[in-house]
Amino acid sequence: MAEWERLFAWSRAVPPHTQRRRGVPEPSVPFQCVLKCLEGSVVTQQSPAKLQLRLSLFDATHRHFFGHTWHSSTRTPRNPPGQPPCVLFNEAVYFHTSLSHPSVTAVVEVVAVAPTPEGLSRNVSCGFGLIPLFDSRREPSDLAAKGRVLKLYHGTPRALLHPLLQDPLEKNKYMTIMENSHLQYSLKLHLPLEKVFHLLPENLLVSGLQKIPGLLPAHGEAGDIFLKPRLMRTVPCYLDQLCVLLHPSLEKFEEELLEQLNSDRLLKQEVGSALCVQERRLRVAVHNGLRFVQAPQVAVLQPAAEAARRQTTSNTDSTAEQALLLRSCLQLNEMVAHPAFGVCFQLEYVVCAAAKAAAGSALGPAAAMHTVRWALWSPFLGATSSPVLLPLRGSAHPSPGQTLVYRNPADSESSQQVKRIASGSVQFHVSTDAEHRVTSTDISSKAGKEPEEPPTPSLSLRSPPRPAASTQGPGLSLSQLLASPQSRDGCTVPRSRSAPTPRPCSTQDGRAERTAGITHLEADLCLGSPRADASSSEHLRALPFVPTQLPVTAMALPAGSAALSRASLALLHTFGFPEILDDNKMPLEVTEPLNPAHFSPRLEEVDALQSNEIILQFLAFSRAPQDALEGTWPRTVFLTFQFYRFPPVSTPRLQLVDADGERAVGSAVPAQVLLQLNEDGTPNTEAPGLQLRYVVDPTFLRPGEQRVFVRYLAEQSLQMDIWDGDSLLLVGSAAVKLKPLLRQGRPAVRTLHELEVITTEYEQDAPPAAGRDVLCPLGARVAVRGRLHLCLANVGEYSLEAFIALQSVLAAILCSLRLEQSSEPLHAPHEAAAIQQRKMQCLAALQQQEGGNRRIPQHEGCSKQCTQYLQIIDAYRERTKQRYISQMLSQAITVTHTVYAMLGTAEFFEFALKNPYSTQHTVTVEVDHPELSVILDPREWRHFKELTQTATPLEEDMFHLRDDLRPQIYLRPKETVHIPFRYQMFSTEPAVTAVPEPMGLSKEEDAGRAQEEPTAAQMRLIQVAFCVSGGKPIALLQVKVEPRPHVVDQTFRFFHPELTFLKKAFRLPPWHTLPGAPVRMPSSDPEVYVRCSDPNVICETKNMGPGEPQDVFLKVAGGPSPQIKTFFVVIYTDPWLATPLHIWQFYLHSLQRLDVSCTAGQLSRLAVPLRGTRTLRRVKAFCSHPHELKVDPAGVFTLPPNGVLDLFVGVRPRRAGSRFFYLNLVDVECHQLVSSWLLCVTCRQPLISKAFEITIPAGSGKGSNKRITYTNPYPTRRLYFLVTSRPDLLQFREDSFQVAGGEVYTIGLRFAPSQSVGEEEILIHINDHQDKNEETFCVKVIYY
Repeated sequence: MAEWERLFAWSRAVPPHTQRRRGVPEPSVPFQCVLKCLEGSVVTQQSPAKLQLRLSLFDATHRHFFGHTWHSSTRTPRNPPGQPPCVLFNEAVYFHTSLSHPSVTAVVEVVAVAPTPEGLSRNVSCGFGLIPLFDSRREPSDLAAKGRVLKLYHGTPRALLHPLLQDPLEKNKYMTIMENSHLQYSLKLHLPLEKVFHLLPENLLVSGLQKIPGLLPAHGEAGDIFLKPRLMRTVPCYLDQLCVLLHPSLEKFEEELLEQLNSDRLLKQEVGSALCVQERRLRVAVHNGLRFVQAPQVAVLQPAAEAARRQTTSNTDSTAEQALLLRSCLQLNEMVAHPAFGVCFQLEYVVCAAAKAAAGSALGPAAAMHTVRWALWSPFLGATSSPVLLPLRGSAHPSPGQTLVYRNPADSESSQQVKRIASGSVQFHVSTDAEHRVTSTDISSKAGKEPEEPPTPSLSLRSPPRPAASTQGPGLSLSQLLASPQSRDGCTVPRSRSAPTPRPCSTQDGRAERTAGITHLEADLCLGSPRADASSSEHLRALPFVPTQLPVTAMALPAGSAALSRASLALLHTFGFPEILDDNKMPLEVTEPLNPAHFSPRLEEVDALQSNEIILQFLAFSRAPQDALEGTWPRTVFLTFQFYRFPPVSTPRLQLVDADGERAVGSAVPAQVLLQLNEDGTPNTEAPGLQLRYVVDPTFLRPGEQRVFVRYLAEQSLQMDIWDGDSLLLVGSAAVKLKPLLRQGRPAVRTLHELEVITTEYEQDAPPAAGRDVLCPLGARVAVRGRLHLCLANVGEYSLEAFIALQSVLAAILCSLRLEQSSEPLHAPHEAAAIQQRKMQCLAALQQQEGGNRRIPQHEGCSKQCTQYLQIIDAYRERTKQRYISQMLSQAITVTHTVYAMLGTAEFFEFALKNPYSTQHTVTVEVDHPELSVILDPREWRHFKELTQTATPLEEDMFHLRDDLRPQIYLRPKETVHIPFRYQMFSTEPAVTAVPEPMGLSKEEDAGRAQEEPTAAQMRLIQVAFCVSGGKPIALLQVKVEPRPHVVDQTFRFFHPELTFLKKAFRLPPWHTLPGAPVRMPSSDPEVYVRCSDPNVICETKNMGPGEPQDVFLKVAGGPSPQIKTFFVVIYTDPWLATPLHIWQFYLHSLQRLDVSCTAGQLSRLAVPLRGTRTLRRVKAFCSHPHELKVDPAGVFTLPPNGVLDLFVGVRPRRAGSRFFYLNLVDVECHQLVSSWLLCVTCRQPLISKAFEITIPAGSGKGSNKRITYTNPYPTRRLYFLVTSRPDLLQFREDSFQVAGGEVYTIGLRFAPSQSVGEEEILIHINDHQDKNEETFCVKVIYY
C-alpha cells in the first residue's frame, strides 16, 4: 500500500483550465521531447552551482500552468578549452495530451541548484524557453527537424502569468532574449506511447528511466522503457459476495447524510421537499497509483434487509441487516502483479427530492450523486486469504476519483481498532482466474457455510446474508439516467440527449429489466477530473464480434455423382457421341471408378506414362421434375469453369435437343442432348456433345509439380456454372470429384457421371421486429434444377522428353555398333561441302551483277558525301560510347533469375553475393518493386530453407536497416554470402470484368493448348542493385517474373445491388477436412491467415477461441450495373504465408435494385426505365421466375440509341416473405447483357376469409375433385380470376368466372395426388378484373 500511496501523491497534478474541459475531448497525441545540450552564458551565470532543467505545460490563452512539472537530474557545467561552456543532459521526456491548441506549449526552465551553509539547497531560475506543441491547424508542430535550437529568455516562467504579456508571447516587448545562450532539443511524435495510454495519465511528464507500474523494465540498466514499451501480464481476478457496512448503522448513516445534504440545499433554496436515497452504487476499478487502468464498473447495491424480505430468510440479526449487498460477481481483467496496483472502491449515493421519487421521475437537477466513502486494496502485498475486510475512507483527502468525499464521524473513540472501522468497511471474497473455475453446484453449496475469519482486522461481526451467486455482471439502474453528478466547481454536468443502452441488469426474480445509459456520468469522470480515464471516453472498447447474419458455410458443392442407368446409356448411345481413343487409337471402354481406399500415390509416381490427356465430354442435360414450378427451361446453355491452373473456360452456346421424344423407362423427365451451334445458329448434329482436352505433361508442369497435380486430382472437385445461353441467367452449379481421373497404373480410364445442378437463393434479411435489436437471418434456399451428364477420361501417353531421351540412347547404341563393325575411319558427310560451294557460286553471281549495273559517280561529289557520312558516324559513336560501355559493364555483373509466380504462393530463392574488392564494404540492397523483398527475419529464412530443402548456411542478425528501410550487409574482402529473397504476388488481372458470355471454341478444341506462354505485357523485369558507398553497384540481379495461372479451390458468386457494400461472413469447415491440411493433434487448431487480391476489399479473420468455428469476414464495394467484380481470397495456416491452403474466387454481380412491396397472389405493376446505348439494339427481357414475374413487351423489341423506354413489369408472388428476383435485358443478336436488375420483393400474406381441410390418400395415384362456393358481395355482375399458390397440386375447372350481384358460384377444384405422406397448405386467391385480391381461401390438404 505504501508504494501506491507514494505514486498517488507524486502523480497529483494541476488540471487544465475549466474552459478547456467543456468541449468534446479529442484524441490524445503522444510526444517525445529530448533535452540534449545547454550552451552559452547561462551555464556560467550561477557558477559553480549545478544546473537542472524543468519542463511544464502552459496554456497561454488562459495563462494557466497545468499537469506535472518534470525535474531532470542536476548536472555539472563543463568548459572545454576553445569551446563555449555547455551542460550535457540527453534526457528524454514522454507525455501525451488531448489539448491540441496552438496556445498549449511546453515551458523549459533552467534552474541553478547551489548548496547553502545550512546544508540545504537553493534554487535560482536562470532563464526559460517556450516549445510550441501544435501549429495553427491544431496539428503537431513541424516534426521533420531532428535537432532544434531553443532560444532562452531572461527571468522566470512565473512571468508568463503577468497580465501585460499578451499573445503571441515570442513577440512581446517584455520578453528579453538571452544572448549566446540556447538549448538543443528534439520534439517528435512517439506512437509506441499509445500502447500505454491506459497506464499513463494525460499531461503527466515522465522520464524514460522512471518505473511505471504495469510496464516491464527495459533491457539493460540504462534502458528507456518507453522506446519499445512492454506490458506486464494481466491476472484476472473475481470479487464475489461483496457487502458494505457503515457505522454506526446503515439507517443512522443515511439519516445523517440526508440531513447534512438537506441543510446545504436549504442554504441555496428557500423551499423544497425533503431528500431521500434513490440508489446506492459502488464503483470498482483497478488503479496503478497513477490513474484508473480502465473505466470503473458501476454496480448497484441493495440493503440486506430488502434482500432478506425478498428471499424470506430467517435468523438474521440487526447487524447483518444493516449491510449493503452486491447481487453479482465482479470480474477485473486488468489486474497486474505489481505492488502499486490496487482495486479501488467508491461508494456513491444518488439522492433526489422525495416528491420526485414518489412520482417515479426525477427530471432536471433534482437528482444528484455524492461520493461518501472509498477504499483501496492491493492483492499482491503478501499472502491474502478470502474473505477480505477493508476499512472505508472519508473526509476531504485526495482520492482516486478526484471528488470531495463525505466526512468521517467524530473522532472520539479511543480504540485504534475501532477507529479503522468508524467510517465503515467493505468485505468480499476474492479468487483468481484458476480458482474461479467452479461449477454452479459448488457455489450454491458454499453459500450456506459460515465464512472464515477475515485477515485484518478481526471483528466480532456475523457475516451478512449473501445473495445467491450470479454469473452475470453488474447492472445499472434507471436512476443513472436521472442522477446528475456534481463536479468539483459545483456546476452540474448537462445530461446528454441520447445515451447508449447498457446491458440489462439481473433482478432478484431472474428477469432482465432494460436500463438507460449514463453518458453524463462518464462525461463527469473525464471532464471534472484530470486523473480520470481519458482513453475510456475517447475510444470505445470493442465487444466480441457477433455476426448478425448466419455465416455462409464455405463447403464445396456436393460432388457426388450417380451412375447412369442402362436405359440412359442406351438413350445416349443412339446419338453417336464421338468416341474417346486411347494411345493406340482404339475406342476407350467405360471403366468402373476407383475405390478410394485403394488409391496409391506411389503408382502415379512410378507410372511410365507421365503425360496425361484429360478429356471432359459434356453429353446431355435433363430437368428435375420439381423444377417446373421455378421457371422456364433454357433453350441453350453454356458452362464456365476452371481446371487446375489452366485459364478459365467459357464454352460456346450449346442447344438442348430432345431425344426424338424418347425417354428412359422410369425417368420423369427425358435427357436433352447438347449440340453445338453452327455459324448460322443451326444445331450441328454431326458430332453431338462438347469435348475439351487438357494435356498435362512434364513440359507443362514445373519440377516437382507432378505430386501437386496428383494430389489435386485426388482431393479436389471441379465446380462448373451452367448459364442460360439466351437470358444469361445462372441456371445452377454442379461439381464432380476428379479422383476417377487417376489411372493408378492403367493406360487410360473413362467414367460417366450424372451431376445434380443446384441453385442457391440467398433470401434477404427481414427488418427487426418490435423489441428486437438484431436482424433475423432467413437463411438460404437450395433447389435442384437439373442433372448434367458428363464423361471424364484420362489417356496416358509417353512424354516428349522421354521420347527424345530414348532416341538419344538408341542413337548412341547404333553408333557404337557401327564402330565395332567397321575398321575404317568414318568420313564426314559431303552435304556441308556442297552447301559451301553453292553459297560461293551465289556470291560470285551477285558481285558480277552489281558490277555491271553500277554507275561511276563523280569523284569529288562522292568524296564529299563520304566525308559527311564518316563525321556523322564518328559523332554518333562518341555519343553512344559511354552508354554502350556502361551496358557492357552492367551485363558483366548482372545475373538473371526467372520466377514462375502464382497468386499467393511465395517464391523463395537465394542470390550469392560476392565482394570483388580486397577491402571490406557495407552493401545496400536496393529493390524497386514491392512484391520482391529481402527476408530479414531469420525464422522466416529458416522456414523457407526447410520448405525448399536449401542447404546453404543461415546467419542470425545478418542485415541492418537504414532509415529508409533498405537492408545493409557487411562483407569482408572477397567474401561470398547468400541473400534470401521472397517474391509473392497478390495482384491478378483487372478486378472488374465483363459479364460472362459464351465464347467460340471450335469442335474438340484443346483447352489445355490454349495455355500459351505469358505475353510481354504479362511478364515483368525487376532490378535489384547491390551498391557500396557512393551508389556504385558491385552486382545486379534481374528477376524475370512469368505469371502462371493458379488453382481455384472454391467459387462464390453473389448478386448484389449496385454501388452498395456486400458484407458476408464465411465459415471455414473443420480444418482437418480441408484438402492439403497438415496432420495435427485434434486439440491444436491452427491459426488462419487471409489475404485478398484486391486491396480495396476488406478481408479479415478473427480467432474466437479454441474449439470455436473460424469465420472469414468480407466487405466489398460493388460497382455500377452490370459490372462484375472478381477477386480472390487466399487462406494460409502458416504465419509466413508461404503456401496457400485454399484459394477462393469471388464474383460480385452488380445489379440495379428495385424494391417491390406486394401481396401474395395479387398482381403489382411497376415501370422500369430503359436507357439505350450508343447504337441501335434488338433486345429482349428475361426474368428468373417467369411464373411470378411478367414483362411487357414480352418479345424482342428495338431499343433506340440514347433513347428511354419503359419496360412494364408485373409481380405476382405465390408465397409470402422476402425474396430476390432477377431481370436481364439481353441483346439477342450479340448475346450481350445490356442491363440487369435485382428485384427485392417483400410479399405480405393476404387476409384469409375461409379455411378448409380435406384428406387424400397418398400413393394411390388418384386425385380428388372438390367444390367450394363463392358469393358475389357486389350488387352488379363481376368478373373474377382464380389464382393458386400451388399450381402443381391444385387445378381449377375454370380460371375465371362471371357471377351476378349477390349470387353464388361453385368453383370446381382438382387436387393432384401425392406420393408422400404429409400436409400442405394451399391458398386460393379470388381476384377482380384488375387482378386485385378480393378474398383468399386456405385449404389444408392432409395426405395419409
